[in-house]
Amino acid sequence: MRLPQDVQRGQPWFDDGNIILVTHDTPTAYRLHRGVLARHSEIFQDMFALPQPNTPVDSVDGCQVVTMHDIPLDLSNLVKALYDGASFNSRNIDDFFYLAGILRLSTKYFIAHLRHQAILHLTRTWSYTLDGHDEMVATAIKADVINHLTYPYVHPLHVLNLARETHVDIIIPSVFYFLSLYRLEDLIRGDHAKLQVDHPSCPSSEISLADIKHYSVMFQRRIEYTLDFLRRICGDRKSSLGCSKGETCSRSFTSLTSRLGRTWMMRTALLHYVGQVSKDVWERENDFCIACRRAFQQDCDTFREEIWAGLPALFNLPSWEELALSDLSRTSS
Repeated sequence: MRLPQDVQRGQPWFDDGNIILVTHDTPTAYRLHRGVLARHSEIFQDMFALPQPNTPVDSVDGCQVVTMHDIPLDLSNLVKALYDGASFNSRNIDDFFYLAGILRLSTKYFIAHLRHQAILHLTRTWSYTLDGHDEMVATAIKADVINHLTYPYVHPLHVLNLARETHVDIIIPSVFYFLSLYRLEDLIRGDHAKLQVDHPSCPSSEISLADIKHYSVMFQRRIEYTLDFLRRICGDRKSSLGCSKGETCSRSFTSLTSRLGRTWMMRTALLHYVGQVSKDVWERENDFCIACRRAFQQDCDTFREEIWAGLPALFNLPSWEELALSDLSRTSS
């Protein structure tokens, strides 16, 4: 028996395959090898052993036909990854949608190695380490604009909703940090160019009520941390022990605090901002002595590390170390 006329042949299609998967919506068929699929997924193995209800045909060319309730593009990318390996990149928005589809289905079908690879790639942008965060920001500053979209080419709201859908907690704090750089009214309106991209694998572009609460906490804390940096780390600063310039350093810190107080904005990316201020002070040898510059740099580093370490707790999550053990385990699902 042949495939019904309304079913198109998809890729991959192996002539020597012994099972055919057919998507329910936009019917597309993939002829594959039952043993390959079952080897990677107990869900597939159990599914193939069950009778298939409401299937137009039981078999085609002697191959069992199984109906799949998945997006054709996602299913195609998943099975190609099972045969040839996944290829994750961050060159454009399509690379994110490719990852989203594989993460979604590897979670659904308990394919641990693909889920692990997808999560690991996500953490290279939405990092669980402060160094990784700094590398991401540095990349974003230098990266080209692709199709009018800036790096990392995907809106953090899409990443957040993908993480919620696939139960990936390790990227949640980093995503909320970047999400807090957007105004809430803009997120609710959902008219940002990155949220307007149409793709079958695109996560939801709406922010949930529960995540509005988390967003509000992150937004408020980011402002509080910024003011704390300006007032305590910069404004209340005294000359360091061993200062060789005396009043010159004190006046320079007063001037610095005044300038920063006039120029910071509600969308200031705090962690990068503190790092840039620290670098600026370090390079101003005429205004600050070496002892004061070292002490300020150390205080800035400690401030950034403390903020980073505390991010997961803002969302009722365990420590970064515990998140890594949970989400980056090859057996996590």
